[in-house]
Amino acid sequence: MVRQREFDKETALAAAMEQFWEKGYEATSLSDLTSRMGIQRPSLYAAFGDKRELFEAALRAYTHRHTSSIRTKLHNRPSAKEAIRGVFEDIVSEGYGKDGDNQGSRGCFCINTMVELAPHDVKFEVLTREHQMYLSALFQETIERGVRSGELEPAANAKALAQTLVVSLIGLTVMLKSQPDRTFVANTIETTLSLLK
Repeated sequence: MVRQREFDKETALAAAMEQFWEKGYEATSLSDLTSRMGIQRPSLYAAFGDKRELFEAALRAYTHRHTSSIRTKLHNRPSAKEAIRGVFEDIVSEGYGKDGDNQGSRGCFCINTMVELAPHDVKFEVLTREHQMYLSALFQETIERGVRSGELEPAANAKALAQTLVVSLIGLTVMLKSQPDRTFVANTIETTLSLLK
């Protein structure tokens, strides 16, 4: 019996995530995946199941990484306003790419999935909505922290503000894929953040 090649599952999953992130679900072939992951089809099926199951695993890995990153950014600054501003400014920096690498045009893997698959696949509709709700909860915690510290007004509706920030963040992330004028983006962010009083 031929022994299947051993490989690091986390490394292979990260490679699959990058492939899906670049081309989307439909445009990514199994050949694209096996080539990028450095494994054969039998190994892919044995470790991850079919293409859809692999995509789901990649999406879950991405959303975990993304929310952990946002949580860290929000918790690392004592000012609630500056913490939220930092998240938006980082999205803009990533959107325009670093050193001209053009990686920013990929957008957010979860938002790309929401646009491509959520309208006709209930599982991905739920997974992307859960991610939105988690981001909203992180923003809400930050706003409530600002209210407790006296930085934000006691009358602030933390839940509604947090949901507004998520909608704005999603819209901004999608828009950045077309590399809009930076002044346009800066004005939008300032107006959004002006809601935090």
